[in-house]
Amino acid sequence: MGIKSFMGRRAKQVSKKEYDAPILVEDYMSRKLVTFSPDQSILAVMELFAKHHISGGPVMDDNGFLVGIISEADCMKQISESRYFNQPILDKSVEAFMTKKVETIPHDMSIFDAAGIFDRHNRRRLPVMQDGLVVGQISRKDIVIAALKLSGHNYK
Repeated sequence: MGIKSFMGRRAKQVSKKEYDAPILVEDYMSRKLVTFSPDQSILAVMELFAKHHISGGPVMDDNGFLVGIISEADCMKQISESRYFNQPILDKSVEAFMTKKVETIPHDMSIFDAAGIFDRHNRRRLPVMQDGLVVGQISRKDIVIAALKLSGHNYK
């Protein structure tokens, strides 16, 4: 016969009730990313966008650190300039067009807080960081899907 701890059982029930469903960014982010390098050509980036049906992604240096983000909007500048100068799309590098000041979010942020960031900033995707490294990417669409999955749950 051992000592029974009702307090422990009750604490587990409270804990389970608080985390009834996944609510963190890491629960909904994409982990398999198409990444780009600063010296890659814009043409190669556009080909990868089309091949993988994506509209942007993180730019990583040779050591795997985030140095920017490239998107279809960044490519539009290159396409527009090629027409203006009456030249074919040049083989310029990603570094010339990528956004260098990248907003990121932590992996353990709630999807509710992430939704607030998307609401306040005009971004379609955000790199997700853990210990200074990119561990995934979350998009506005991912947040909408998370909200649909959580629609039957109440959170305080």
